[in-house]
Amino acid sequence: MLTSNRRNWLQGAGAMGILGAAVNRASTADADASQFQFCLNTSTVRDNGKSRPIGQLVEIASKAGYDAIEPWIAELDVYLKGGGSLKELGKRIADAGLKVPSAIGFAEWIVEDETRRKHGLETAKRDMDWVQQIGGSRIAAPPIGATGGASVRDDPKNSAAVIDLVAAADRYRALLELGQTMGVTPEVEIWGFSKTLRRLGEAFLIASECGKAGGCVLPDVYHLYKGGSDFAGLKLLSGPAIGIFHVNDYPKKDRGTITDADRVYPGDGIAPLTEIFQTLKAIGYKGYLSLELFNRDYWKHDGLTVAKTGLEKMKAAVAKAEGVKG
Repeated sequence: MLTSNRRNWLQGAGAMGILGAAVNRASTADADASQFQFCLNTSTVRDNGKSRPIGQLVEIASKAGYDAIEPWIAELDVYLKGGGSLKELGKRIADAGLKVPSAIGFAEWIVEDETRRKHGLETAKRDMDWVQQIGGSRIAAPPIGATGGASVRDDPKNSAAVIDLVAAADRYRALLELGQTMGVTPEVEIWGFSKTLRRLGEAFLIASECGKAGGCVLPDVYHLYKGGSDFAGLKLLSGPAIGIFHVNDYPKKDRGTITDADRVYPGDGIAPLTEIFQTLKAIGYKGYLSLELFNRDYWKHDGLTVAKTGLEKMKAAVAKAEGVKG
């Protein structure tokens, strides 16, 4: 039987062990110090192409060592339909030491059809409510519903076939104003394969010409390449103009044939990541770098292993850009 003194000593030793672990984590964090924080976009760790349950995704992101998680609205929908509580999920995320700097939604806010646009704003309102309940602060606003047709660049005589960017800026203002009432900021997302919003300048025009402060863009390494933007254009932005930055790499492949599935771990392709991260640092971006991959080979592997590998490679690419050895 334990004596009182021995019991007290063991309890104290346990507390010291916890304190020591905390100190070790703090020391590790100091050693890994960067102006960036690291986020896992949940598409990266799908199970043979299928989304994993959101609870499992939170566990993977936490165990792998990420600072944050970027879920998809579809994952929250499945969770709710299964009887889950978003407030409880938000607590679970916070208890795991994670933030939710952004989420991926697909509301039709930009389309020409007014009826569809009105429905899109209702969808966005629902999505933003869900994001807010789990502690999130931003949501992607891609050009869903307006990706096809010939662009003005491809067919100058067919100007009606592509969304007018000034009109799109007005539509973004409506989305932004909605978000500001809910505490969630929509990010104008670039889709390199789209005829609308395939370039950085187009996204920035919409955010800057919307007539409302607080807007931002969502750049992505792969999409910038796919859409034909030069990475030097990032130098014209300021840190607060970027809501979140999607990180990935790509192999040597033509813009016209490369697809989402070709994305690879940071450092395993030919993207100028050193230049990109140095630019982000120079313009004062201090937000999250979110690893977003759709690699079918990675989807065949253990999710935690993929998440850990991706984080290690992302940190290594950032360290290289910051001139850190090791």
